[in-house]
Amino acid sequence: MGEELSAADAAGALAKVEHVVVLMLENRSFDHMLGYLSLEGGREDIDGLKAGMANEYGGRSYPIHHLDRTAFEAVEDPDHSGEATSVQIAGGEMSGFVDSFAAKLAQRGAADHDPGLVMGYYDAADLPVYDHLAAEFCVCDRWFCSVPGATWPNRLYAIAGRADGTRDDKPSGQSPLYDLPSFIRHLDAHGVSWRWYSYDPGTLRCVDRHYWLSHWDRFAYVDKTKLSWKTALEELPLIDEASSSFLEDAARGKLPAVSWIDPNFKDSTLWGGDSNDDHPPSDVHDGQLLVLSVYHALASGPLWEKTLLVITYDEHGGFHDHVPPLPAEDDDPELFGLYGLRVPAIVVSPLVARGSASHTVFDHTSLIKTILLRFCGEGDLEDRGSHLPRLLAWLDSGHPHYMGAETRSSPTLRRARPSR
Repeated sequence: MGEELSAADAAGALAKVEHVVVLMLENRSFDHMLGYLSLEGGREDIDGLKAGMANEYGGRSYPIHHLDRTAFEAVEDPDHSGEATSVQIAGGEMSGFVDSFAAKLAQRGAADHDPGLVMGYYDAADLPVYDHLAAEFCVCDRWFCSVPGATWPNRLYAIAGRADGTRDDKPSGQSPLYDLPSFIRHLDAHGVSWRWYSYDPGTLRCVDRHYWLSHWDRFAYVDKTKLSWKTALEELPLIDEASSSFLEDAARGKLPAVSWIDPNFKDSTLWGGDSNDDHPPSDVHDGQLLVLSVYHALASGPLWEKTLLVITYDEHGGFHDHVPPLPAEDDDPELFGLYGLRVPAIVVSPLVARGSASHTVFDHTSLIKTILLRFCGEGDLEDRGSHLPRLLAWLDSGHPHYMGAETRSSPTLRRARPSR
């Protein structure tokens, strides 16, 4: 499952996909969320956590450990800036996570908090939806975020294939925050249907000026019942009254060719509502509820057998991961030369092998390349995405290992322990 398919097999496998859905959450590393899969008695085909992994800081060892809560305090959001990420990578030793977090806690006047928190991980009891999806579908253990840094440059790469040289969140302060041509323009040029689903203004609007105050019929909501008061008051009236939510579109078999889902971002909850993006201090239980709702809507809907769902995260959020980022072939004006850290990634579809793992190196621009290959043909993206593998290694070019009713089951989600 970890090797690229031949051109002929790739074309045949991808041709079966008529709907691509992307859900990108926030700020968690692979080891932090899915590393437990390889612990003693677990899976041998996944490069995750092993007993004895630790970081040294201040004369003591901070080992990996299971976290006893699913949400953090506000001051416990680890540093994930470009500078902090360099400290964490520590020249490839991956030994600076505790050091970096201790510095951030001290800066916030919270030195009494445990800097070893960043070495913590969750398990199946905390993440029952991911545990179910990992057992049923494909885990990618070589999915690196695009930039060794913060949220926006990584989301810029995911949407536009470049970040204009920034590793940190440095929006312009104008509207929109950035002005980069997105891959969505290629979809429009080829007449490919798409929709951007969110809770508050979608990230596409913040990246590409072309969509800032236009294409209202292409923007919809994940779940209309959970909008902030600000969005419900100011934006909802501008959307076509017939516009439904992602959950409704999936259930009714009315999804476009490409669907992109933004979670309810922590920063947006200043306007009301609860975050489900997994960005600390958000409760990962709420993120699991979001993933479950998306998966259930697809798996129980009429388009399931032709749909590909990719779940991943924008960046590692300052949490420990033991795999050093790889060198990156880069066309950005200011070359990064390095991917960011690994992030969780699960490919969900009846077209992938059950309980499989992909070891092919991907980053966020692989999403763009796969979408453009399937719906527009090759050659449209000229930035980093032109060098990245397509998301095809996990597709079964022959026949699905299982399809139909068996794929429609959903895990039971319950809070395993108090969140705080």
